[in-house]
Amino acid sequence: MAKTIEGLLNDLRGSRVWLSIFRSGSGTSSLHRALAIQQSVFLHLFSTKVRKRMLTFKATWYLGTLTLGTFLILVTTGIMLMLYYHPSVPQAYSDVKDLRFVVSSGMFLRNLHRWSAHAMVFLAFAHMFKVFYRGAYRRPREFNWVVGVILLLMTLLLSYTGYLLPWDQLAFWAITVGTNISSAVPLVGNKIHFLLLGGNQVNANALLRFYVLHCVILPLTTVILLAVHFWRIRKDGGLYVPPSEESRRAVDEAARTEVVSQ
Repeated sequence: MAKTIEGLLNDLRGSRVWLSIFRSGSGTSSLHRALAIQQSVFLHLFSTKVRKRMLTFKATWYLGTLTLGTFLILVTTGIMLMLYYHPSVPQAYSDVKDLRFVVSSGMFLRNLHRWSAHAMVFLAFAHMFKVFYRGAYRRPREFNWVVGVILLLMTLLLSYTGYLLPWDQLAFWAITVGTNISSAVPLVGNKIHFLLLGGNQVNANALLRFYVLHCVILPLTTVILLAVHFWRIRKDGGLYVPPSEESRRAVDEAARTEVVSQ
């Protein structure tokens, strides 16, 4: 049975359809693996080669990967929640209440979305602290550091805009306080306040605007910035390695070369 499945997979990889999608074909050589990444619209954002020691837990604590994982959970659960939600004042609170008492596993779905949002904020901050501690913001990675800071702001804005959607007392007054704080910004504070709420107070216009921001504008912006973030990591030579490790590796390479020459 195993040989039959393996034979079918080999036939599939050698078919014209497969080769038209994956032009490099199949193989285990470094060349085939590099071509498979370079010729894929999804994989070409990632590095073709990665230092093995950079894949260990102590190097990154997997904070970037975990942050991306929570974002994917949020996208998946958010799409499911959108199927049961109407961004209107009379209906929003009733829909959230139905998710808790009527929809099968609705409470689990909403809590998974909420706790993933909390986890993403924590992991994004932890990831930024780890990058700063390792010095990965230094030249030539300044641009990617700025992109990371913007992604952190997107994470906070995603959490903040989602706060109003349940349309309960906690959400109403939290957004009221937050937008009143924004109005204290010098020169442009009142304009920011009016732009966020679509008026001068939290009402149906504010709910609709926060819904569009939370479900369309901010997620799309985050996806684009994530693509730039991964692409830039690749262009900068992969994950950051501290100079001390680079110099130690150079010394080890020189020592091995000397031993071989002798």
